[in-house]
Amino acid sequence: MYEELKDFGFTVITVALDRSAEDARPYIEKAKPQHPSLIDSEHRVAHLYGMINISTVVWIDEEGSIVRPNAIEYGSDIFKEFHGLESAPHLNALRAWVKEGKLTDGPERVRAKLMLPSADEQLARAEFALAWHLHQAGKTEAAERHFERAGELSPFDWTIRRGSMPIRGMNPMGPDFFEIYKEWEAAGKPTYLTRAVENQRT
Repeated sequence: MYEELKDFGFTVITVALDRSAEDARPYIEKAKPQHPSLIDSEHRVAHLYGMINISTVVWIDEEGSIVRPNAIEYGSDIFKEFHGLESAPHLNALRAWVKEGKLTDGPERVRAKLMLPSADEQLARAEFALAWHLHQAGKTEAAERHFERAGELSPFDWTIRRGSMPIRGMNPMGPDFFEIYKEWEAAGKPTYLTRAVENQRT
């Protein structure tokens, strides 16, 4: 998409939430992206933008305003069999925005979809940050308690639960991940859209 739309002033920025640049390096080097590819070891992007699902896409205009809030989107259909989402609707909407300035939602609807974190979600992020700090200081047992607590407070936040797995020596595509996936599936696969609908009801 970057190659297709870069001449229209469009830039893709990909951010990997990982322990270090070395963890993400093999994937970035294999992809050979022509756009900025960042590694966020502190999970700041997830915290600042309230990202809970993977992969999350957010559109930001040249003024720095969010014009399409967090959504689970994909750039291809490679893993469609697993997640069930087609990439075409998102990519077509993206082309319409970049080339013609067309957006599916106006400012009021965008604001309605922007979700402030709940008290538990805020606390979960604080617990995650503390756990990461303790882990970096070599206090892995103490860190583990706080990683666990963060997951309990925000059980369907993939950036916390799955994001902590590599740090804790767990395989993010192994049995522990699929246990979390089963919990998420049993809960109805909550996403940003689910939360926005619930917010409108309350």
